[in-house]
Amino acid sequence: MRRRSLILAAVPAGLVTLSACSDDDKSDSSKSSDSPSPSASETSAAPAPKIVDGPLPAVTAGTKFGEKPTVAKGSGDPSDQLAVKTLIAGGGKVVAENDYVQANYLGQIWDTAKVFDNSYDRKTPLVIQLAQGSIIDGWRYALAGKKTGSRVEFSVPPTWGYGAEGQAQAGIKGTDTLVFVVDLEKTFTASSSAEGKDVPQDGAKLPTVGTNTDGKAPDIKIPKVDPPTKLVANYVIEGDGEAVAAENNVLVQYKGVIWDTGKEFDSTYSRKALTSFGLSQVVKGWAQGLTGKKVGSRVVIVIPPSLGYGDNPPSGSGIEKDSTMVFSVDILAKW
Repeated sequence: MRRRSLILAAVPAGLVTLSACSDDDKSDSSKSSDSPSPSASETSAAPAPKIVDGPLPAVTAGTKFGEKPTVAKGSGDPSDQLAVKTLIAGGGKVVAENDYVQANYLGQIWDTAKVFDNSYDRKTPLVIQLAQGSIIDGWRYALAGKKTGSRVEFSVPPTWGYGAEGQAQAGIKGTDTLVFVVDLEKTFTASSSAEGKDVPQDGAKLPTVGTNTDGKAPDIKIPKVDPPTKLVANYVIEGDGEAVAAENNVLVQYKGVIWDTGKEFDSTYSRKALTSFGLSQVVKGWAQGLTGKKVGSRVVIVIPPSLGYGDNPPSGSGIEKDSTMVFSVDILAKW
């Protein structure tokens, strides 16, 4: 069983933590917009499709990467397999299954050309994991192996879309083939790290955090002094992305230790899996510490008990009552 994340907000005993890639995480991520995303409603057991060249409708306007595309109505019958075409070939990193991707996209129905969702109008790219059960299978198969910087068009029959049930919220019937145009902006793996400028760590009474960006967990050194009684949230590496807002979801790499012992109690590095969540889901120290910090940064957060778990730490977590926690957090993306 995958070790469960310990950073989520304290709730009644037995419900303190959520899996790093749990259904709760996925549903919360989808709440960041008023429109449906390609998130999968349930895990598909369908066999892998054949990847074919077409047919695919033409993109008639908005043909550049990052522009909102206009896509013609499908002509004739769509393929019963997965039709995929790279409209713009990027030169970035190769996307693999189980990666998180940051992408802009438009989705419409083959027969009617009705656009049921697009991220361009929201001006907020989707960040989602290309994993079974996290996203419709058509996305997983169509985007794996593509490079960031690419624009990919593909059609998804119900088998690898929303199945015979369709997606009523989006007006998708169980017989509809879907057409997507996706601009792949970034990809994130279990070895992703912060990117930016190292910031001097001058506080003699504060922890120091390693600045390595090789995908390995940074060292956290705790000074032999009493912990601070107020929240500390300082840059270790300052990125150049947008600032995180309190209502955002974030994708992070992190490591947590106890101030008194220096013992690690939770880490995405150990699980070899990134995690995503809304700031409303996490303990107050995390939410307050990350708000205002820039994407791409590494932040050291010192969380006093009053903003952490106080006298009710998660059972089996290794966190004692009234523990001060120290985290190194790499903010990889927000949405």
